[in-house]
Amino acid sequence: MPVLAEAAKRVDVPVYLDGLGTIRALNTVTVRPQVDGQLTKVLFREGQDVQRGYVLAEIDPRTYQAQLDQATAKLAQDQAQLANAKLDLDRYTRLVATNAGSKQQADTQRALVAQFEALLKVDQAAIDNANIYLGYTKVTAPLDGRTGLRQIDEGNLVHASEAQGIVVITQLKPISMYFNLPQQQLAQVNEAFAKGPLIVQALASDGRTVIDTGTLQVVDNQVDQTTGTVRMKAEFPNAELKLWPGEFVNVRLLVETLKQVVMVPTSAVQRGPKGTFVYLLKDENSVSMRLVTISQQDDLEAVIASGLEDGERVVTTGFTHLADGTVVSLQTEAGSAQAGGETKPPTIDHKDVGIVPDAGGSRGRDGRHRRGDNGAGSSP
Repeated sequence: MPVLAEAAKRVDVPVYLDGLGTIRALNTVTVRPQVDGQLTKVLFREGQDVQRGYVLAEIDPRTYQAQLDQATAKLAQDQAQLANAKLDLDRYTRLVATNAGSKQQADTQRALVAQFEALLKVDQAAIDNANIYLGYTKVTAPLDGRTGLRQIDEGNLVHASEAQGIVVITQLKPISMYFNLPQQQLAQVNEAFAKGPLIVQALASDGRTVIDTGTLQVVDNQVDQTTGTVRMKAEFPNAELKLWPGEFVNVRLLVETLKQVVMVPTSAVQRGPKGTFVYLLKDENSVSMRLVTISQQDDLEAVIASGLEDGERVVTTGFTHLADGTVVSLQTEAGSAQAGGETKPPTIDHKDVGIVPDAGGSRGRDGRHRRGDNGAGSSP
């Protein structure tokens, strides 16, 4: 029987949990005017990146400047009255000291001085309030982010009570993602999360290409009883702006790395009446059945917990007519029979291969439904 074979290897295997995530902006702000007036200037471009404090628009400041001037003038008036009241108090105090004046008159004047001093504080508060309203005539960005579409044009009257703002600013760097995992995986995630930050990868539609890498921030404090899932939040730097708010992306969470475990292609794992097994290649011309225990498995590769050692070669194709002791002809990937020396079997790059344990219908990185962790394969 012509077959292909591949040697078992000891490698470090990352264990991922797969899900579907929704990208959300870390912060989103609708910029609204805080005072009424005519919008005289719009100083931003749609889609522009702005910094905190950047002046986005200006409202006609003349009314508020006049209120500030009025409050300032009132302060000056009361300061003059206070100065005169203090001079009178000084005179009355000297007269009382020489018994030439009434003590009651001096006390009344002292109370008048205190009244003017309090009035100065009221005037200063009015000035501060007028300054605040005058400052509101310059509409500034409350955070770093990107502007959206302009909601109103120059020349329009704006009001602080309006629900519609001038523009919406969205923070894109960093950016957050919300995703759900089955409740069966909650204990595994919490155990790994307690040891330190967990890496989260956002994947492209092919389920393999990594768009961005971030960290898990929060595991929700309750399970959604309608779906049996737990909501989680991750944060990504999004330096190249490949993630966009509202976008759906595949996500995988790295919960652990299995160190130096024996791995074989999933295609080599079979299932029979006695359990999971592989066909072990012996002396280049026959195979023997070997029972194995699978600890983790995905569409590409399986981790062997027991029953196989590093370097032993297992059959990966041609199982239809194989049995214990069947004579085989080892072939190359091109299909020609091996004669004499050993032909190197096809290999898979392990750098980007992660074991994704099955959990109630989750999917592999290529989008196909995975078999369970018990190593299910085709029957011999």
